[in-house]
Amino acid sequence: MKIKELGEIELIKRIAKRARLDSSVIKGIGDDAAVLRWTNGKRLLFTCDMLLEDVHFKMAKATPFQIGWKAIARNMSDIAAMGGMPKYAVVSIGMSPALSTRFLDELYRGIRKLADMFKVNIVGGDMSRSKKLTIDISMIGEAEKRDLTLRSGAIEGDVILVTGSIGGSIKGRHLNFIPRLSEAQRLVRNFKINSMIDISDGLVLDLWRILNASCVGGRIYENTIPISKDASSVESAIYDGEDYELLFTMSVNAARRFFKTALERFETPVTLIGEIMNRRYGYKLIKGDGKEKILGPRGFLQF
Repeated sequence: MKIKELGEIELIKRIAKRARLDSSVIKGIGDDAAVLRWTNGKRLLFTCDMLLEDVHFKMAKATPFQIGWKAIARNMSDIAAMGGMPKYAVVSIGMSPALSTRFLDELYRGIRKLADMFKVNIVGGDMSRSKKLTIDISMIGEAEKRDLTLRSGAIEGDVILVTGSIGGSIKGRHLNFIPRLSEAQRLVRNFKINSMIDISDGLVLDLWRILNASCVGGRIYENTIPISKDASSVESAIYDGEDYELLFTMSVNAARRFFKTALERFETPVTLIGEIMNRRYGYKLIKGDGKEKILGPRGFLQF
């Protein structure tokens, strides 16, 4: 069987089944970051992300500064979704010898700018010859044990919420977004967030990942989804991805308290878009006319 026939979701399952884990690993493959035992009060978060020319960016449509910024921002977004803060990163780059040193300086300036903003230490990396530009960043973060948030914690009766707006990231936002680290910290420190993920592969697919990991069903309402003015349609907005917004669930009571006491102090909009259901319900979009559309794991998949 070829990889394209197996698909990304089944490929990850195939790899995860064969991974050896010891007792130091709390959560391995299957979340935004691995969770490792650290101290009694803290957990270590470990993640990596690749950024590839002609897959995640086009050289003609992105500055080297933006490429560097996006490369590290994706990792930070993963750490945010786990309820943690980034601490250390190593940067590996595959590049053509024909690239100018000025290009490389600007790329690293983009990485450093965002790293400095969130006090992340760049502590090493690697370089290699490559026909196309490839950046692979591995990052270590920390989360307070009580703040750690996984995809697998959604509970029937939870409401589903999202930060910011969805869709149209291809018009530039995917190159200059600020990871929702501050927002995630305010959420996990003040409210019981049951599950969370960052929207990298599309609202529909990433919510499916929460539902699948939590063994629950869910529904979202088309009329409540905060669609960006840059989105070409609702359809593209919920499937295209690279929004890097937080998608999370919490109890009705916690949400009521959030909207009553905290929303007005949040600089970023937060919208309630649906609810967690029993697994037997499945996964559905309630359209504007009240009709139901069955949803599944559709979004940005590599294979």
